[in-house]
Amino acid sequence: MSAQQLSFYQTTLGKKVVMAISGVILIGFVIGHMAGNLQIFLGADKLDAYAEFLHSMPAVLWGARIVLITAVFAHFWSAFSLWKQNKAARPRGYAKQVSRATTYAARTMRWGGVIVLLFIIYHLLHLTVGAPVSGYEIVHGKVFNNVVTGFSNPAIAGFYIIAQVCLGLHLYHGVWSLMQTLGLNHDKYNDTRRKVATSVSLLITVGNISIPVAVLAGL
Repeated sequence: MSAQQLSFYQTTLGKKVVMAISGVILIGFVIGHMAGNLQIFLGADKLDAYAEFLHSMPAVLWGARIVLITAVFAHFWSAFSLWKQNKAARPRGYAKQVSRATTYAARTMRWGGVIVLLFIIYHLLHLTVGAPVSGYEIVHGKVFNNVVTGFSNPAIAGFYIIAQVCLGLHLYHGVWSLMQTLGLNHDKYNDTRRKVATSVSLLITVGNISIPVAVLAGL
């Protein structure tokens, strides 16, 4: 990385651009991941075959994982750096917090992001690594069975649902902010920005929540 590139990243704008670009990568993954997972409604054979297909291309799979890990690190590190920068500029904070001009999603962005990060770690341990974090052992290659067994536990299903609500709020503010960072900050575009942010967050939240809800409902 050149000195000029490093200098750009050290600016507030540079960090926001990194957050926006990494955010686009992560949103694309979340949508694709959800679309694949929704094949659970087509039955065990379909979902297990989809998982087997993904694992039949290890080079592509690991390439995607490296890109995602890099994007996650860049996203959270930029967010943490911006938080530190803002805190250093305003160490004592405001005497009175005024939030009328912001949204609930924006005000919960920080702790929502932490919950999402913890969820990612748990999700990987639970259904990817197969670590004993759920009270039962997963069966590799039996994705449908593992998901249904896991979400049959109300505590696990409840945690997933809460995490998806946090993810939805995070995505709403994130999509709104990244469009602003990419130059769409104008009264002419604000209504469209709001509709896009709402649509993306609702699509992903409802789609992901539908799976644990369907399992708990016995569907």
